[in-house]
Amino acid sequence: MKLSQPHPSKDIIGTEGAELAGRKVVLCITGSVAAYRAVEMARLLMRHGAEVYAVMTESTSSQLLSAEMMKWATGNNLVTKLTGDLEHIRLADYGMSDLILVYPCTANTIGKAANGIDDTPVTSVLSVALGSKIPIIIAPAMHEAMYHNPFIKQNLEKLKKNATFVEPNVAEGKAKVAEPENVLSIVIGTLSKGPLSGKRVLVTAGSTVEYIDPIRVVTNLSTGKMGFALAQEARKLGADVTLVYGHGTVEPENSFSRMLRVRTGKDMLDAVTAELSSRKYAIAIMAAAVADFAPKKKSEIKIDSRAGKFEVELVKTAKIVDQVKKISKGTTLVAFKAVHNVDERTLADKAFQKLKESNADIVVANDVGKVAELSGPDKNEVFVIDRRKKIVHLPLADKNVIARKILDILVRTQSDSK
Repeated sequence: MKLSQPHPSKDIIGTEGAELAGRKVVLCITGSVAAYRAVEMARLLMRHGAEVYAVMTESTSSQLLSAEMMKWATGNNLVTKLTGDLEHIRLADYGMSDLILVYPCTANTIGKAANGIDDTPVTSVLSVALGSKIPIIIAPAMHEAMYHNPFIKQNLEKLKKNATFVEPNVAEGKAKVAEPENVLSIVIGTLSKGPLSGKRVLVTAGSTVEYIDPIRVVTNLSTGKMGFALAQEARKLGADVTLVYGHGTVEPENSFSRMLRVRTGKDMLDAVTAELSSRKYAIAIMAAAVADFAPKKKSEIKIDSRAGKFEVELVKTAKIVDQVKKISKGTTLVAFKAVHNVDERTLADKAFQKLKESNADIVVANDVGKVAELSGPDKNEVFVIDRRKKIVHLPLADKNVIARKILDILVRTQSDSK
């Protein structure tokens, strides 16, 4: 047997994709009961081409996950304590690795990293990486009450200035570590050299509701699938994506840099305004179907249906898309226009009017009546119109395919404007 041959566990490298080929990922594992999921995470990274080196705290390796298991998973020796070999420097100094992933990450490690404490192998690696500017991705895992602890929240916010967080799945009283597939998408997006790499993209998706009383609402039938597909595809092209999501049939995964859940049009307006005011976004894609009308007055108690006739006076809601350029002039704006059973010329005219009203760079228009008849909620047919009134027709296709083509047009539009 030739000991110089690659470890047999590395046979899986690149078997499911080459997105991470040639990339060195340091997988840091902390003392959460979710530590066992690091095995799955490591193998998934490898299947997409990465070389993975694991680092564990001593308590993790002695109580939760054996060092031998991680050696089997990665095919590499792992670090459980620092020695004279200066493992933290060799893994996290300038140019030594491509990315540091902490999966799962406890509140304890978050607090230490946020305050410059490096008393474990993991925190020492993070301390060096924060100085060397190697990309860091952190996937927290803890009890839900801890996740809402104001001091832990402060530590999270401090680290978010220098690291990307993958939000946990909050269920059963736990803030459970994000699924490996969701984390993989962010790793690929972070290391991708796609055309949106290094750009921050804001996407709105889903419908909003306006309350008549505590349980009755005015809304529309948007599924949220088109906006969600655009967010997914932007992430695959390397973008740092913030998704502002209302209501829909899609259960959004926690695989975006930020995800904000909203209910009403005002909630969405406030979220979009706050994001554009506090962060520099290269692109804003306003794909949400915001309710156009809201009851002038909401009843604070449930209206008795046996009371007979009840009239609701509706008033127009604010157009969120019209606020984008007023807040952030340098942001490329993608607006959406839905029409119902009109001819293509009328569709184009209405879309171009929308572009002018919102000062958008491109507008995506579709005839919801015709598309619904032809395909249902999973496909779309759209027309993309720019400031020169150039029209690109994207024929009926799966919404992810349409989303990718819209983003390709957007990238070309940005290149042409330079």
